[in-house]
Amino acid sequence: MGDESIVGKQRLQKILSAHGVASRREAERLIQDGRVFVNDSIAVLGQSALCGVDRITVDGVPLACKEQFVYIMMNKPRGYLTTMTDDRGRSTVMELLQDINIRVYPIGRLDLNTEGLLLFTNDGEFANSVAHPSFNKTKTYQVRVRGNASEAVQLLTKPIEVDGRMVRAVKAELISESAKGGVLEITINEGRNRQIRKMCTQTGVAVLKLKRISIGELKLGTLETGKWRYLTTKEVKAFGK
Repeated sequence: MGDESIVGKQRLQKILSAHGVASRREAERLIQDGRVFVNDSIAVLGQSALCGVDRITVDGVPLACKEQFVYIMMNKPRGYLTTMTDDRGRSTVMELLQDINIRVYPIGRLDLNTEGLLLFTNDGEFANSVAHPSFNKTKTYQVRVRGNASEAVQLLTKPIEVDGRMVRAVKAELISESAKGGVLEITINEGRNRQIRKMCTQTGVAVLKLKRISIGELKLGTLETGKWRYLTTKEVKAFGK
């Protein structure tokens, strides 16, 4: 994946053009002439930067960057709280974003022992479009359970009372089954506190492992546990941006 497809980082000539320094072609000449620096190092043609995070200067004059929105996806590991800080000293997902020099915050929440797809941004409008139920962004989870997995699949798509509200899965599939349990894929269009765990309990199965694998059209894919990456422009646009 090239840097041009990453939301956040952009080619230097594009940044300079967007901020009125020069046309893209003229900006290329500025870079080739050694007049552009990024973080006190001379820039090279084809280099990308994150405006507002990286320090960009032209002829020694710092570029006054416009507000820069950042969009990130992480494969959250178990054992990390989805919060900015914790007064009890427990590990938080923010510790896994130490290489980010711009303040972002997690969208929604995965509980301590839930892993998988978690989004971060500093764009409030984007966060709302992902998290608010009115935007109808489905969330799919892979769930390893103990108990009658076949029966649970049948019950999950029927109304279930959770915390005084009737909820139901948009879709539930049996991926595999054994004598002791099985693996399910459950899709919901809400995201209430521990909703999947509570729904499973109501169907008579116990959750052994819970992992979110998609939000809307965005899939976790092969992103390694504990790692993160920027969303591409196409991925962000799929959320209506």
